[in-house]
Amino acid sequence: MTQGQENSRPLKRILAIRGMGQVITVSAGLIILLIVFGILNPTFFSSRNIGNLLRQIAPILLIGIGQSYVLITGNIDLSIGSVVGMSCMISATLMTKGMNPWFAVGLTLIACLLVGASNGMLVSFCKLPPFIATLGTMTIARGIAQIANNNYNTDSIGEAARGFRNFFYYGRTLGLYNTIWITVVLWLIFNFVLSRTRTGRHTYAVGSNIEAARLSGVNVLVTTTKAYVISAFLAGVVGLVITATSGMGSMDAGNSYEMYAVAASVIGGVSTLGGQGILLGTVIGASIWGVLQNGLQFAGAPVAIRNIVIGIIVVVSVLLDVIVRSGNLKRHKGKKELPA
Repeated sequence: MTQGQENSRPLKRILAIRGMGQVITVSAGLIILLIVFGILNPTFFSSRNIGNLLRQIAPILLIGIGQSYVLITGNIDLSIGSVVGMSCMISATLMTKGMNPWFAVGLTLIACLLVGASNGMLVSFCKLPPFIATLGTMTIARGIAQIANNNYNTDSIGEAARGFRNFFYYGRTLGLYNTIWITVVLWLIFNFVLSRTRTGRHTYAVGSNIEAARLSGVNVLVTTTKAYVISAFLAGVVGLVITATSGMGSMDAGNSYEMYAVAASVIGGVSTLGGQGILLGTVIGASIWGVLQNGLQFAGAPVAIRNIVIGIIVVVSVLLDVIVRSGNLKRHKGKKELPA
């Protein structure tokens, strides 16, 4: 074996990782966006804006991780945004009633996990279409957010919650905001679970071919429920970040976040057809979303234009995924039909 072949081995191994091709493609798109917005406005790369940009990306990445798990199983979670709002209102209401902030955090996350478990059971045990099941829990979770404080936003959570606010948003560790550290730690944990554990392999197996996975001994009910529970947990964390940011509970918190979660996942190469995608791609997808929002804001584009641009990118990403996957399926079938 030549020295050149030996040196190219690590690169081939990286390129052979499932979904890495899409990650490289969208990374190139992210670099182009950074260059364009940097040229349009030199302050785009100021240290202050970079810090704000990273904190803007963090919650989108968190809900994107959750949505990626669900999409890889071949399902979808439309309740993410409402779970964010429910988490925000429950935690803030409990704190304004005098509860210790960390007990409030625990109870809030338990409530979010119950929503995730319900989604998983409705989809995998009751066989409801994921779109319908999570549409229902989306409405229920938003209703809980509204009745948590009798149809009112809460007052300020007060000085007693200063430690909570610093932990989730305002505090810094080693020069970076804690929100960014929380996101990095959770990404590392869930990326390890998806790429290195049996749970991750089962998640891909269920999304690739549910019947084959079942015949291979994969517990589809448990695997699907785990994906929805992870999604709800991360949405709950984002709700806590919003509570810490604003210092109060808002019934409208998390509106449209399900759209952001799908955008981060799909732009990053996670297939809406299941069985494909990696969380590194979700990082790039969330970054593209954050850079577009931040860059267009710097360029003076109105909110409507930003929404239209991002909406078009999501539709095109899904369309390309469907076209590429359909082409792969046809080639695969063609090979199987060739005579021996």
